[in-house]
Amino acid sequence: MIEALDIQVKGIVQGVGFRPFVYRLAKKYLINGWVLNAADGVFIHAEGEGKLLDEFVLELSDNPPAASRVEEVTLKEVPLENFDTFDIRFSDAGAVDKTTLVSPDLATCDDCAWELFNPNDRRYRYPFINCTNCGPRFTIIEKLPYDRKSTSMKDFPMCERCAAEYGDPLDRRFHAQPDACFVCGPHVSWCEHEDGDSEAPLGPVTWGRTREESDTILTRAVELLLAGKIVAVKGLGGFHLVCDAGNAEALALLRARKRRRGKAFAVMASDVAAVRRLCAVSEVEEGVLTSAQRPIVLLRKHDDAPFAPGLADELPELGVMLPYTPLQHLLLHDFSKELAARFPLRTRTRGGGKGDSAVGEVPLLVMTSGNLHDEPIVTDDAEASVKLFGVADGFLGHDRAIRARYDDSVVRVIRAGSTGEAVQFIRRARGYAPLPLSLPKWTPATDGGGAAVGPGADGTAVAPPFIFATGPEQKNTFALTRDGEAFVSQHIGDLENAETYDAWLAAKDRYEALFEICPTRVACDLHPEYLTTKWAHDQELPVVEVQHHFAHVVSAMAEHQLSGPVCGIAFDGTGYGADGALWGGEVLLANLSAFERFANLAYLPMPGGAAAVKHPLRMAYGALWAFDLLDHPGAHNMLAALGEQADICEQMIDRDLNTPLTSSAGRLFDAASALLGICVEPTYEGEPAILLEAAIGAFAEQDDYDSAAERYAIAVTKNTATAASTAQDTSVVLLDAAGTFRALLDDFAAGVPVSLVARRFHDAFVQAIVDISLLVRGVYDIETVVLTGGVFMNRYLVEHALAALEVAGFTVAVNRDLPPNDGCISFGQAVVAWAASKENAANAGV
Repeated sequence: MIEALDIQVKGIVQGVGFRPFVYRLAKKYLINGWVLNAADGVFIHAEGEGKLLDEFVLELSDNPPAASRVEEVTLKEVPLENFDTFDIRFSDAGAVDKTTLVSPDLATCDDCAWELFNPNDRRYRYPFINCTNCGPRFTIIEKLPYDRKSTSMKDFPMCERCAAEYGDPLDRRFHAQPDACFVCGPHVSWCEHEDGDSEAPLGPVTWGRTREESDTILTRAVELLLAGKIVAVKGLGGFHLVCDAGNAEALALLRARKRRRGKAFAVMASDVAAVRRLCAVSEVEEGVLTSAQRPIVLLRKHDDAPFAPGLADELPELGVMLPYTPLQHLLLHDFSKELAARFPLRTRTRGGGKGDSAVGEVPLLVMTSGNLHDEPIVTDDAEASVKLFGVADGFLGHDRAIRARYDDSVVRVIRAGSTGEAVQFIRRARGYAPLPLSLPKWTPATDGGGAAVGPGADGTAVAPPFIFATGPEQKNTFALTRDGEAFVSQHIGDLENAETYDAWLAAKDRYEALFEICPTRVACDLHPEYLTTKWAHDQELPVVEVQHHFAHVVSAMAEHQLSGPVCGIAFDGTGYGADGALWGGEVLLANLSAFERFANLAYLPMPGGAAAVKHPLRMAYGALWAFDLLDHPGAHNMLAALGEQADICEQMIDRDLNTPLTSSAGRLFDAASALLGICVEPTYEGEPAILLEAAIGAFAEQDDYDSAAERYAIAVTKNTATAASTAQDTSVVLLDAAGTFRALLDDFAAGVPVSLVARRFHDAFVQAIVDISLLVRGVYDIETVVLTGGVFMNRYLVEHALAALEVAGFTVAVNRDLPPNDGCISFGQAVVAWAASKENAANAGV
């Protein structure tokens, strides 16, 4: 019997080939009717035999296009209208209350990559080739519904052949909004400094409007790269600064011009086979490398793999990504071909400056963000010619406007106990944002007898509030909520920089407009001096202040749909505490709306405040002062290195001058790194701790080593409370690392290898995590542990903590969809504000 259904599909269903997918399914199952895009999803009217209609609906959700994400399929039986065909209709641009989700940008698919290098294809070597399965999405969209006229492609009317593909439901480019070719689409541009002088004015701009002109531009770009120069290349979400990763002189030049002294560079390789010659690549890592998101993946370097000095020195990992735009495919292909022609030997010697570097046969290009130090990535060609004037020798741009600023995402794959391998975000941006995260379900509150009260008590749907969560000061993201989801922005950066703050405001306005969200309340950090906190209090909206580490813990809880209570262990560098001190080594008993401070690392003085972060020898002095270890023989080197600064640190501590107290685990790692002589003058944030982990080296894989666990143990002691103490500002117990640092100094003075000392130090923290979790379970019967905070980006620490907690019988949650660093804070803030709104509504009897 012929039946009829109205079907609504919600999720990532626009710009991903969903309508032609539905069209082909309709032909397969003999369905008549229509499909269209609307601002709140895809709508389908389907008429057909009952059994075939059922199979049609099942395949909609079970086998959608790879780039789509079906979140909800709603069915409604309706009267037959007796359609005799199935049509794809134009988008419904009418006013609606909701908006659908927007796909992030997608890497060039295999079909387009094949056509790109096929001399017989009309898009052969076209730098902007794409189809419904790949190409720009969020970085070109201006408003919903997602149609060409609502994107930056509106400036490029399609030629007859492209229009025919665009209008053919059976074509791979049906309604591919960025569809174009040399005849009708965007083109690359080129300019460089006159006479090859990096300080000379830029010459005229040339355009690659034909294949020959485009190839001439690419040839020139490759020439500069092979000559050790730097090229600014426009990508999907902004410019990259590109150089030959095998040329030590080019790397040094890029570091000098960008003022990036020590932080490792990410590289781009042609394929996984090339990457395997340099790094270990697991099956999961390969899957992430080749995914449509194409993030930078941190991979373990082979011990014998040759790398040019200045690329990722002293680090066991290298950030690697594969090409994700046609222009990147072309540039890397041409660079590799010319490199092989000029340096045919397996091992080449070239461009090393004072000492030439031996470089393996794998061609690599550095692809680092196109910005100046601490500023946002540059997105506009004219802006690039000004901002990057003194950095780049040549500018490879194009005339397709970027509507949203996006850095590359950064991830690593960690061992997650018996679960196997899991992806950990370091930076969530291109390819992932703005995919929403689910909020905990909005359910009615209950009274003491279990009866439902407040919103939702009568079984009716309740609309949660619209919340804007400002996020933190550093590694900022913001979050916006609607219905049951939160849109966490791409990585914005450190808001202390005026340009980054302006980028934050612009991104906020874009999200609010695109997703049609008008916030009704604001969530922010407790820190009174954060720009985001001040901004929040300037709005004429209710403000919910959320303690930094509580937001950390709640973010991971909400990602896993946990309501608590949990034992939340938040270890990071800095966060404003409820007592006004700088927290960072916290054990919180938490649910989604409240927390108690069960334990923390004992407070240490930070002589000079922020100066102790930039100069970890100061932090080392503060730690040894607190632990009464300044007279230890192992402290001699540290005191000698400080020189007169040691007396200044002592006076600052004694007089309490600019010497805040901190419980930060991150600062303890800094202090240990400085004491061992590993990093005393960091060149980027987190370097002391990063190099301390790297120093473990081969000891990381040894199972039968002497851990010296008793000597290194972090003690658990009873805390002292006052009459004014609260459960939020004063913990029950303290974690005292005095014994750990005494053991470290003993070993250092005795000449124990630094790599062994580094592992023992890490293992002391792993054991402390287990010990405090066992204590929480013994007292409160809490079986779930949450690990979060920037310290847990330490691969050794998080992997060993996960394994040890699992052996101890705990259920462990870590951040999965967001980074454990401050990139997750805004989501935690949003969830706490959401939970507070629910409780307030219930208490008011709404």
